[in-house]
Amino acid sequence: MLPKKESALQINNPGTAQSADGIEMTFYTDPLCCWSWAMRPHWQQFLSLLTVPVNVTYKMAGLLPSWKHFNDTTNAISKPVQMGPEWMHARGVTGADIQEKIWVADPPASSFPACIAVIAAGCQSPVSGQEYLYQAQLAVMTQCRNVAKREVLLDIAARVHAIHPDFDVAAFRKDLLGDKPRDIFRKDMQEAKFLNITRLPTIVFRSRRGPATITSGYQTTEMLIAAAKKVSIS
Repeated sequence: MLPKKESALQINNPGTAQSADGIEMTFYTDPLCCWSWAMRPHWQQFLSLLTVPVNVTYKMAGLLPSWKHFNDTTNAISKPVQMGPEWMHARGVTGADIQEKIWVADPPASSFPACIAVIAAGCQSPVSGQEYLYQAQLAVMTQCRNVAKREVLLDIAARVHAIHPDFDVAAFRKDLLGDKPRDIFRKDMQEAKFLNITRLPTIVFRSRRGPATITSGYQTTEMLIAAAKKVSIS
């Protein structure tokens, strides 16, 4: 289990990844993706082991628009109560702290509000967006908090402010209701659709050395290192 007071990892300066040896990574995820949460320790270890310049961009893919418009035929999920077994499976496979009872007690109606909130936080700084994503995942995965509710999203913003005092909760509240985060979210989803991303998390690895490499679904540290090597030594 990750320490609850841990803050999100700050990624290297974006400019450093433009060198010949640098790697650009685009991480497509969603606060309600249990596999992204379960993979977090591997992802952090992978980033800590990299010896080349790196830039990571997080994009929200929009996992759950609404239950009326959601049907996961692969995992036989079309209603909230069926999401619980998938979270139980993720916990069993990975050992991650995931509490599935939210899907019976207070199931989120959509992941879109949380996605927009992550983007709204990121409008202040990439670090704020990364921290908000982590705190939103922590809230829904381990504390059974319904991140489709605005009051929960505002509570998470207060938590981000407690960790990063420069984070402006009033500005976040304003951005949360504005058009900019929604426009960015729409573009993120369009990009994910264009790339035919159907599983989360999906990571696109790019460098100046050769073609991009894409990983989809849960990855171990070793698998992430292998993907990075493909683009760094091409």
